[in-house]
Amino acid sequence: MASVWTDVRAVLPSTVSEFPLDFSEKIELSVLKCLELSRDQLYSEADCPVSAERAQIIVDYSWEKLNTGTWRDVDKEWRRVYSYGCLFKVLSLCHGNPSQNIIQEAIRTCDMSLLMGAAIMDNILQRLVAILRKTIKTTSPNKAERSEEPCLKKKRRDCESEPVLNPTKEVPRIHCPSLERFRLDFLGPKKPVIIEGITDHWPAFTQHPWSIDYLRTVAGCRTVPIEVGSKYTDEEWSQKLITVNDFIDRYITGTAEDGVGYLAQHQLFDQVPELKEDIRIPDYCCLGEGDEDDITINAWFGPGGTISPLHQDPQQNFLAQVVGRKYIRLYSPEETKNLYPHESQLLHNTSQVEVENPDLVKFPDFCRASYEECVLCPGDVLFIPLQHWHYVRSLELSFSVSFWWS
Repeated sequence: MASVWTDVRAVLPSTVSEFPLDFSEKIELSVLKCLELSRDQLYSEADCPVSAERAQIIVDYSWEKLNTGTWRDVDKEWRRVYSYGCLFKVLSLCHGNPSQNIIQEAIRTCDMSLLMGAAIMDNILQRLVAILRKTIKTTSPNKAERSEEPCLKKKRRDCESEPVLNPTKEVPRIHCPSLERFRLDFLGPKKPVIIEGITDHWPAFTQHPWSIDYLRTVAGCRTVPIEVGSKYTDEEWSQKLITVNDFIDRYITGTAEDGVGYLAQHQLFDQVPELKEDIRIPDYCCLGEGDEDDITINAWFGPGGTISPLHQDPQQNFLAQVVGRKYIRLYSPEETKNLYPHESQLLHNTSQVEVENPDLVKFPDFCRASYEECVLCPGDVLFIPLQHWHYVRSLELSFSVSFWWS
């Protein structure tokens, strides 16, 4: 552990004048002074640590700013202050000879910055994670334990009831269509389709087949937000922050007392670049209006039985299945009147109907709505057109990746 501080210190600018602290007048002078004192302390003498107490004050104060009002109203300046506070806290933790627990706390602090803050100093918190991860000792389950641990690629530990598909309603499949054919036959007419063969070259299927062990190796110590509950419309649904290892132990290989847990977030691939390098953005996204930076990539990882209620999204969607299988039902926007969306603004894009067990007394017109359905298998990529209603149920342990584009 003696080299941790040396490696961490090497990531910082060599002089105080190269360490930027530029903020607008929105940030109070007392906060700026606290930031400057923390920075200047680093360069006041050789091998000088940062005040842990001052760093925590910055983190706590900016955290209050982030959690006052709605997230969209939080000024990015305060998100940057929070990231600087996290940076100073990490530096205080890593000084000297930190234990494994302290290193884990430093990684968690970096992750909180990556989740809640804004990028600073050429994404320095991400670079620090890469250094700190190398010092974490990973323990693999012994042979007996590994035999109990499900392989994401092969073993169906938690199979759910199999849907019986109506052949006349199945989503069509096509193998590697040209850009022009996809545009003319599906994108333009807004028709769902399953595209086969376009993920065969992904490292997630070839070089680094995604498995429990692989996820533990590349992301086990990372802190991520998870959803607790089988679907987000349940009253008991909640969110929490835990490490990927804890998530696997609790909700995948163990029996959690607080229900079903599901990892669903768009920042996982930014947090864990190794996972992002295992996938590829579908070429068909080039037919959109934006560039690659405008594409939102989401991760969906969880056990069988997790459900995304019938809902619609404001962008085009490619849903790529990497591990396990999912049952999906789709309704066109023209069926909205038969789908009974929630009246509240918060859930106006979500149907009140339980798709596979509808209350036809309460929602009598639901049975009139025409739909398409499919079981998405590893390697399949489903095109979900803009504002198409879709319901998703994991039939087993599943890892999917979605690409939202305009």
